[in-house]
Amino acid sequence: MTPLCQIFEHIALEAGAAILEVYDAGPEVCYKDDQSPVTEADERAEAIILERLAVAFPGIPVVAEESVCSGRVPDISGGSFFLVDPLDGTKEFINRRSDFTVNIALIKGNVPVAGIVYAPAQRCAYVADGGRAEKLLLDKLWALEHRQPIRVRMRGAELTAVASRSHNSSETEAFLTGHGVMNYASVGSSLKFCLLAEGKADVYPRFGRTMEWDTAAGDAVLRAAGGSVVRLDGSRLLYGKTMQDEDSDFANPHFIAWADMSPVHLTAAEGVGAAHGLT
Repeated sequence: MTPLCQIFEHIALEAGAAILEVYDAGPEVCYKDDQSPVTEADERAEAIILERLAVAFPGIPVVAEESVCSGRVPDISGGSFFLVDPLDGTKEFINRRSDFTVNIALIKGNVPVAGIVYAPAQRCAYVADGGRAEKLLLDKLWALEHRQPIRVRMRGAELTAVASRSHNSSETEAFLTGHGVMNYASVGSSLKFCLLAEGKADVYPRFGRTMEWDTAAGDAVLRAAGGSVVRLDGSRLLYGKTMQDEDSDFANPHFIAWADMSPVHLTAAEGVGAAHGLT
C-alpha cells in the first residue's frame, strides 16, 4: 500500500488502542448540545490523530468532529484537508457492540481520495489510496495478519442493502420496499460503506442527517473499490461544504451509496428524492 496509507494505518491503530482501553473499562457518557453522546474514547482518539497528522502533514488542515463541536474550525480554502471522526458509531460503542470505527480521510478537490476505516473491536480495517482499496485483518495482538485487495460486486437479480442501526427512517424503508430489497442488514458506523466495497452488499441508502467526517473515509474506500456515493439528484457527494443555506458547515444531504453504479441507479435516486420532496 502507499506511504499515505501506511501512516493512516499507524495512526488509526494507535487511536483504536486508546478506544479499546475505554471500551474495556466502561465509558462514561456525556452529551453535546445536540444531545449526541460523546465519551472519553472520542476525545482521547481525536487527540492522538490530530497530533500524529500534525507531525506527518504539518501543512494540511484537519477538520475533526470534536474540535469542530468545540468551535475549532480550520481554514480549508487551500483545497486539501483531512476529515476525522475519531469514534464513528458512538452509540454502538456505548452499547458494547463491535461496529464502531476510527475514520480518517484525505480530501482533494472536494473528493475523498484516500482514507481508512478501522474497526478495532473487529480487528479489521479498510484502506484506500490511488484508486486501490484493501482490507486488513489483524491478529489477537492487533498486529497485521493479512492484507487483501477488495472490489465491489456486480449487481445481481436481487439487491442486498445495509442501513443504519441507530438512524433508520420511513424514507429508508420506502427505498428498500421500492427497490424490492429482500436482504437487509442493520449495521452501525461507516462499516456500511465497507461492506459494499468488499462485495458483501449492493446499496446503502441514507436519509438521516450525517456530517462529512461520518462518511468521508468510508466513501474513499467505496470509490476506490469501484462504487459510488451520490445525492438524490444523482450528482456526486462532495466535501468541504461550508456556508450552506440549508444546513450547517460540513453537513451532508441525503445520499445513496451504490456498489454497482449505472444509469438505472441514477434514475432510482432521482425518483426517491422527488417522492419525498428532497430534490
